[in-house]
Amino acid sequence: MKITWRSEIASWLGLALILALAVWGWATLPDRIPVHWNITGQIDRYGDKIEGVLLIPALAVGIYLLLLFLPRIDPGRANYARFAGSYALIRASILVMLAAVYLASMLVADGVPVDIPTAVGGVVGGLLVALGAVFGKVRPNWFVGIRTPWTLSSEMSWTRTHRLGGWLFILMGIALAASAVSHAVIAIYVTIGFIFVSTIWLFVYSYLVWRSDPDRVPPAGVMPAEERG
Repeated sequence: MKITWRSEIASWLGLALILALAVWGWATLPDRIPVHWNITGQIDRYGDKIEGVLLIPALAVGIYLLLLFLPRIDPGRANYARFAGSYALIRASILVMLAAVYLASMLVADGVPVDIPTAVGGVVGGLLVALGAVFGKVRPNWFVGIRTPWTLSSEMSWTRTHRLGGWLFILMGIALAASAVSHAVIAIYVTIGFIFVSTIWLFVYSYLVWRSDPDRVPPAGVMPAEERG
C-alpha cells in the first residue's frame, strides 16, 4: 500500500489539530479536568492533566500508526491497493472524529458550555455514515471491515455483507446523530437496540450468503463433504 501526502493530508490535519489542542490544554487548563459524562450530559468523573489532556492525543497517534502498519502484516495485504482510497478515508474519518470529540472536551474543561452527548453522538454518527459510505469498496482482508468466519472464507459473502453493512452503518449513523440531537433518552435506547440488532443480522447474513456460495471455503479443519466419502 503506497502512502502519499495526498492520501494522508486529511489524517495529518486531524492529528495536527489534536496535537495543537494538547499543547494549548497543557499550558492553560486547570489540573482537574472533566473526563467522563453520563447519558444526560452531566460530568461524573474528573481526571488529572495526563488523562484529560494527553490520553486522546496518544490514542490518536497510536491508532494512526497502527492503521498504517496493519497492511504490512495482513495475509491479504495485496488487496489493500484495491481499496487504498477508501482505507485512507477510514483513517482520516477516525482521526477527525477523535479531533472533534477532543475539541469538545477541551472547551468544556475551559468553561465553555458544550452539550457533550449531542456533540459526541453527532460526531460518532458522522463517523458511522462515513464508514458506511466506503464499506462496499473494502476488499477482503483480515483487519478492516466486517470480519466473520464466513466473510473471510467467501468473497461473495464478503462483498454482499459489506454492501448491506454499508447501508446499515449509514442508517445507524443517522439514527445515532438524530437521537443525540433529540435529547430523548428513549430515542437513544432505541438506537442502541437498532445497532445491536443490525450487528447480529450482519453476522447471520454473512453465514447465509456463505452457505449459498458454490466457491466457499470450508472452515479450517473441516473436510468438504465430497471428500469424506
